[in-house]
Amino acid sequence: MSSMELWYTEKQTENFGITMKIKQTMVHEQTDFQELAMIETEEYGNMLVLDGMVMTTVKDEFVYHEMVAHPALFTHPNPENVLVVGGGDGGVIREVLKHPKVKKAVLVEIDGKVIEYSKKYLPSIAGQLDDPRVEVIVNDGYMHIHDHKNTYDVIMVDSTEPVGPAVNLFTKGFYQGIHDALKEDGIFVAQTDNPWFKADLIKSVNRDVKEVFDIVRVYVANIPTYPSGLWTFTMGSKKYDPLAVDESQIPELDTKYYTSRLHKAAFALPKFVEDLTK
Repeated sequence: MSSMELWYTEKQTENFGITMKIKQTMVHEQTDFQELAMIETEEYGNMLVLDGMVMTTVKDEFVYHEMVAHPALFTHPNPENVLVVGGGDGGVIREVLKHPKVKKAVLVEIDGKVIEYSKKYLPSIAGQLDDPRVEVIVNDGYMHIHDHKNTYDVIMVDSTEPVGPAVNLFTKGFYQGIHDALKEDGIFVAQTDNPWFKADLIKSVNRDVKEVFDIVRVYVANIPTYPSGLWTFTMGSKKYDPLAVDESQIPELDTKYYTSRLHKAAFALPKFVEDLTK
């Protein structure tokens, strides 16, 4: 008799999804904020799912976390104080800590359960959250930004899609709040979804951020477990242009995706993506 196969399917749109074979589900619960699952998969290792959306997997997480952190941190000449909004799995924090100039990294995650289960089931991702340079705050990132004017050199928004607790993190008011929470030469970066299914979102975010920041740049990376595999990030900067960085001054870090050569290459967009930023 053949054993029963279990598969997890994420419906990425009404008409499209990805599916993967699973070994077991370790956690499945409704937190105060969202439905949370921690699943062991055959292909991608342990995987965090929030409200039915794949957030991170052990196999491909490095792409997303490196590309949220390093382009901005190598564009800013002295990023001493860094804020990560969301990102309770700790992956962005792990990458931020690879920069010796960073004196303090603050993580503000609304859902403490994400932190708790990531430490338990995603130790390779969440393993740096106890570092002495890190302050972990379980709270609403929107409110934290509102209460911290002129505080941070770099702010990174590592949010889910604009549903549930993250819906406020894609509004013009939020980008203005980020602008005010940054110092006069600060940089902000956010994940801004994919151009295949969420073109309108990329367009509207780009329009809103341009009204708030002088320099706005979109860049891309390949992340297989995210819808379509092509992912965009949007950087808003008060002073420094990521395309003006001297690549020869970027040191080689312990990374698997980001390199000094990729720093500028990531900003070279396919035309249909570039058209969304005009």
